[in-house]
Amino acid sequence: MRITLLGPQRRPTLDTVAASLYPEGPIATITAGWQEREPDDGELGKLLGARDVNLRLYRRWLDVQDRDPEFALAERRLTAVLEDLQDTYLLRLDHALQAVYAIQRRSGGAQLRADVLAEAIEAVRELDAAHLRRVSAVRGEFYRRLPPHDRAVIAEHRADVAGLLAGAAAVVVAGGHVGVLADVLHLFNVAASLGPAVIAWSAGAMALAERTVLFHDRSAHGPGHPEVYEYGLSVFRGVVPLPHARARLLLDDAPRMAVFARRFAPARCVLLENGTRIDTDGDGVCPPGTRVLAEDGRVTTLGAA
Repeated sequence: MRITLLGPQRRPTLDTVAASLYPEGPIATITAGWQEREPDDGELGKLLGARDVNLRLYRRWLDVQDRDPEFALAERRLTAVLEDLQDTYLLRLDHALQAVYAIQRRSGGAQLRADVLAEAIEAVRELDAAHLRRVSAVRGEFYRRLPPHDRAVIAEHRADVAGLLAGAAAVVVAGGHVGVLADVLHLFNVAASLGPAVIAWSAGAMALAERTVLFHDRSAHGPGHPEVYEYGLSVFRGVVPLPHARARLLLDDAPRMAVFARRFAPARCVLLENGTRIDTDGDGVCPPGTRVLAEDGRVTTLGAA
């Protein structure tokens, strides 16, 4: 599969990318992350030369809520359980990362401190992995009790989405609310019907990765901890996309960024800024020139192999 990751589209590059890569045929679009604004895709359509076919995944999800009240009620209960899991995880994560940063600030024997720091970061990695396993187990149990393919309304929408994707030259996944976007992508089994080409940016890129990592060092409430949210669609592996990295991360704080990079290694933390274009594949092999966080916390550029 050919995957193109773009930077934020406030100054669009999508038009030139799509025209050069996929000059003919319809392009399926996913704007579910915009939620109620999902249909407001006129500008997106212009950028794609009026070849766009919006999959309307958010509208389909609303239809499921209306026509399958049993599933809708169970889904609301699932959301409450997942929110509680996330809150508990964040409480533990705060203590674990505060310990990491405290160890970084200590003086003393360099080798001993490095060993202890590595152990502290490994404890955070284990916490992340345990949280993802719990989330996956809860979701798995939900889908075992209420298999989506056995629900008439969901099966109807899945078949329709699969048909639209089968005729598309490429799929474009826009940004927005990453949680909502990931949920509908899973519900309508989009990954199973993706064709050979995908273009994504912002939350779209995050949702297609192996795991969704939320981050914001510059929120109104002060720096937050990067947190794993759930497993993504794993359309590509080995990459943690960082949209709006300069605006959202304290990139000049090398010790903090070093923890970020080491925590998610061996996956590469890839910066997706304005004008960024990264052509990759399912294995997440990034081309020379890709800007990433190095394990020493510096922003570096990948060279030629």
